[in-house]
Amino acid sequence: MEHGENSLETVIIDQMRIQRRYGYRFVKRGFDIFASLMGLILLSPLFLIVAIAIKVDDPRGKVFYSQIRLGRGERPFKMFKFRSMVSNANKLMVQLTEENEVSGAMFKMREDPRVTRVGRIIRKYSIDELPQLINVVIGSMSLVGPRPPLPQEVSEYTEYDKQRLLIKPGCTGLWQATVRNGVGFDEMVRLDLIYVKRQSSLYDLWILLLTVKIILKPNNAY
Repeated sequence: MEHGENSLETVIIDQMRIQRRYGYRFVKRGFDIFASLMGLILLSPLFLIVAIAIKVDDPRGKVFYSQIRLGRGERPFKMFKFRSMVSNANKLMVQLTEENEVSGAMFKMREDPRVTRVGRIIRKYSIDELPQLINVVIGSMSLVGPRPPLPQEVSEYTEYDKQRLLIKPGCTGLWQATVRNGVGFDEMVRLDLIYVKRQSSLYDLWILLLTVKIILKPNNAY
């Protein structure tokens, strides 16, 4: 289950093989529903604490933030998160485009001025991502899979990049559980495609365990 292959290597996916894995998808969906429902129940006190902190820090904005992302087969869906930025973050992004620190079809800034004080804390520990358990329950996301991109990001994708949209997107994945924000777009795509090619129940469990470790001991999160 190593991910450290030659960074120049391209990963080509057998689409027919992915589509025929009915048994794996059935088991994965069952686990997704059970685990995400349990997570929502057990984490409900944390949800309340975070919601209060967000409103105290920035009373004008909403607690939850939703954004249109593209999932399997480029199908759009609404992804949920705890709001970690100022309420006019999307408008401010236009002014920050030239300060993007990641090459390729993705935007990342280590010192993003749009992030609130509470936002920095919940981002560091990936708490802002927890509402995506709702997406998992309703079936638009899985616990493990490639991160769902924005429509404008996909408009810049090559056919090679689009292979990461062959399966349902996930709350966590291979690159988040290993290198996090320490890589650029091309390496992120490569790691996602390695997951798409190798996906299995044991691989999913391994990635989830690594994710828990990173939540408890954050690496390159921002």
